[in-house]
Amino acid sequence: MNDQINVREVRLIDQDGENQGVVETRDAIERASDAGLDLVEVSPTASPPVCKILDFGRYKYEMQKRANEARKKQKTIDVKEIKMRPNIDDHDYNVKLKSIQKFLNEGDKVKVTMRFRGREMAHQDLGQKLLEKVRDEVADQAKVESSPKVEGRQMIMVIAPRGV
Repeated sequence: MNDQINVREVRLIDQDGENQGVVETRDAIERASDAGLDLVEVSPTASPPVCKILDFGRYKYEMQKRANEARKKQKTIDVKEIKMRPNIDDHDYNVKLKSIQKFLNEGDKVKVTMRFRGREMAHQDLGQKLLEKVRDEVADQAKVESSPKVEGRQMIMVIAPRGV
């Protein structure tokens, strides 16, 4: 802005938004100071660079406000975790499945963790079958992001909503 602009000529847009054409930088800075405003380079990559006469403090405030609005509208994707055991009862399984479907409908990823304790480690195929059953039941609304894999005493699968 102002004296920091180090090119010979700029395309000037005055405080009313009208194009004044290509003028020398010194002349543009004088016009801005006569108006009691600043000369701000809005498009430095153009040839010649585009500069605008405006109140820099207000311009900065407007840009910050626009960035805050954009940040407010964006959706963050969370990873929700559902923990199960291989010998889960039918009703408990259905409750967990409804939770998984609710999380997917809200647009969140779901990490399904199958925990093995004691002798259950010898029957990892039961856990694998249960995770495949979950995958099949939510196949219409979700895709598997990482297939079931064993990490220590647990088997983990991540599913994401179809739209993501």
